[in-house]
Parts: sequence; C-alpha cells; structure tokens
Amino acid sequence: MILYTVLVLATGVERIAELVVSTRNARWSFARGGVEFGRGHFAPMVALHTGLLLACLAEVWFGDRPFIPWLGWPMLVLVLASQALRWWCIAVLGPRWNTRVIIVKDLPLVAGGPYRWLKHPNYIAVVVEGFALPLVHTAWITALAFTVLNAVLLLAVRIPVENRALATVVPARS
Repeated sequence: MILYTVLVLATGVERIAELVVSTRNARWSFARGGVEFGRGHFAPMVALHTGLLLACLAEVWFGDRPFIPWLGWPMLVLVLASQALRWWCIAVLGPRWNTRVIIVKDLPLVAGGPYRWLKHPNYIAVVVEGFALPLVHTAWITALAFTVLNAVLLLAVRIPVENRALATVVPARS
C-alpha cells in the first residue's frame, strides 16, 4: 500500500505541475486576446479530480484493498501511458494548452501530434487514468464512481463547451 500511496501522491504532484503550466499558459493566452469559455464548470472539474486522488487513497487504506498482480500491473501501464499521452498533448499545444478552455482566435487549430487523429486526445488520457489509477490497487468503487461522474462532466458539459469554443477558431493550415 505504501508504493500505491506514493503513486497517487506523485499523480497529485503531477497535477500541481499541470496547474503551474496552465496558469502560465493562461497568462500567455489572455495577453494575446484569449477568451475563456465555460468558466462555471472548472471548479466542479477540479473537485472531481481532487476527489479521485483522495478516494483512491481512502478506498485502498480503509477498504483494505489488495494489490492483485494480474490487474495491478496492466493498470499501472495504462496509468503511465495516460500520463505520456497527456504530456504529449501539452507539448504539442505548447502555450495554448490549458486546464481551462481559453481560445486565442487569431491562431489556427493545432493539427499535429495526437490531434492528427483525435479531436480531444487529452480526454482519453483522463478517462483511462480515471479507471486505471484506482484499479492499480483494486479500488473498484472509486474507479466506477469517477468514471460515471467524469463521463457526465465530459459529455454533458466540458466537451460541448470546448467544441463551441473551437468552432470560433480558423481551421488548421494543411
């Protein structure tokens, strides 16, 4: 359980690093006339992601969840792959990446990296991590609850907000 706790805490540190990058990038975007969309859903999104980390620890520690190698090791691989995809998205979008939805209208859409194939690759990373991180140590209640709540937030709010925002941007250059 100690190593799992370290993994979850490291994920928390990664989230703080994301917020630092996001804050810097928000300043960059606003300095170039960036406009924020859907600000109202940001706090619930932060609460959900914070809750994921806390629930992972609580369920494993208080629910005495075991580490089951045939499940835990593949889920750890998925967690690491989701982090790689997330940081690939961050690198490709550069200063335009943000945890909020901020659009600089004079810039074309990004069509490189994972965006060549997918419109919202970062959300695949979020979905995979959301079920895989808890299942590394069989926290199945957390995996299920986060997956359902995250699906509602992404499908009913976040992705529609982002799609409306992206519709205001000039198409990517070929």
